[in-house]
Amino acid sequence: MLNPQPVVATRDGVTRAARYGFGPNRLHLCGPDANREVFAHLEAGSTDPGLQYLMQGFKILYPYLQEIAHSNGIADPFDDRVVEAYWVGNALLETIPQQRFYRHLRDTLDLKRKYKTREFDQLVSKLGQGARMHHNVHVLNAYKRTGNDAVLHTLESMDSCRVSWGKVTAVEGPSVTVLRQPLAQQDKKLFLGPAISVTLRRRLEEDGSLDEMKVGDIVTMHWGVICEVIPPASLPFLTHYTDLAIQLTNPTL
Repeated sequence: MLNPQPVVATRDGVTRAARYGFGPNRLHLCGPDANREVFAHLEAGSTDPGLQYLMQGFKILYPYLQEIAHSNGIADPFDDRVVEAYWVGNALLETIPQQRFYRHLRDTLDLKRKYKTREFDQLVSKLGQGARMHHNVHVLNAYKRTGNDAVLHTLESMDSCRVSWGKVTAVEGPSVTVLRQPLAQQDKKLFLGPAISVTLRRRLEEDGSLDEMKVGDIVTMHWGVICEVIPPASLPFLTHYTDLAIQLTNPTL
């Protein structure tokens, strides 16, 4: 069981969203063809209407942020509490009615038209099983990538696309080594495997926001990019919604 925590805005939500969106955007998998522009904003540490406009071009991310915000009476979809809910997880996800989630999938994301009837019905059936508007729930249960590349996910792409986490064991210049549990599969069931050591290059090292990273920190990762250091209190939310995503997808693999 999660221990509910007050949801308090503490960061710049637009920049935070951009850090998570940077990885797939540089691979042309999601968002507008504007990776250099997104990087320039992150490098400069600037949040302005230009960056917000770019992030509105992420056609899966932004509608989710809009729905989470609207369902919680929050005016700004880039409010940090909303951004955190989608990428990491927090109590905001527990307030969204199933019917709103259904309309989001059917109408906003237009998945009823994009999916075969059986695929869409299977996805919708998971709403009654506790599905939440978390990125990892979407990735593991919407088998087709729903960004710029509408193809079926593989185990490798699901593992890259989900927001994962790891403990920092070494920091050497732009190289960061973390212990991370990979997504694995056996007997047609997904699970998180034993932690392995992975060395990543800080793709966003020039923006300075990760300069204080140290051994023992918990970092999040998305498409091979280290996104941020999260506090210990946030980790149970990310692990909870990841476990939920796996539990929901296994019966239908």
